[in-house]
Amino acid sequence: MAETISDGEGEFLVKLAREAITSRVMRESFGIPSSAPDRLRTLRRGVFVTLNTYPELELRGCIGYPYPVKDFLEQVIDAAISAAFGDPRFMPLEREELDRIVVEVSVLTFPEEIPVKDRKTLPSMIEIGRDGLIIESRLGSGLLLPQVPVEYGWDAEEFLTNLCFKAGLPSTYWLTGQAVIKRFSAEIFAEKEPNGQVVRIDLRSLRRRTC
Repeated sequence: MAETISDGEGEFLVKLAREAITSRVMRESFGIPSSAPDRLRTLRRGVFVTLNTYPELELRGCIGYPYPVKDFLEQVIDAAISAAFGDPRFMPLEREELDRIVVEVSVLTFPEEIPVKDRKTLPSMIEIGRDGLIIESRLGSGLLLPQVPVEYGWDAEEFLTNLCFKAGLPSTYWLTGQAVIKRFSAEIFAEKEPNGQVVRIDLRSLRRRTC
């Protein structure tokens, strides 16, 4: 089981993500601060950074690393900058938007394949509000964070269907046995308001958006 992220560490990660975005907007150099907790420097976890408009809480960008592929804090910085300026679904973030977004960081457990022989039983092995999903196939791949089905009120089968859509696959591709389905969980931390208090997110309290 992955080691729990403390509230203080979660707050640091959200502030790190915002500072990285702000520095890029202001065309200032930015690196990992010396005050970074030692444990976060050596953490081996995937991470996603999500930006939402405030107060509407509509998605403004979401990019991340499903797997730990480099220094964890570098992943946070890269994901934050990519969410703000590299998400192909949105125009790059403008300076005047800095005070109209809230920053959210999801720290992932390592994705593991769901062991299943009969694909029809797959929905029964997925827990809404706990599991995020990844589908990997030769035709495409996709990921949905654990908060997404909660926000949309999906059941497990709808979650799998929309996972396929995210990957550009037919809606029932998860039944074919030609794709690997993996699950993971996430610890989620977010600003309550722009530059405001950072809190650990209870998935039951989330409003609709998608990543």
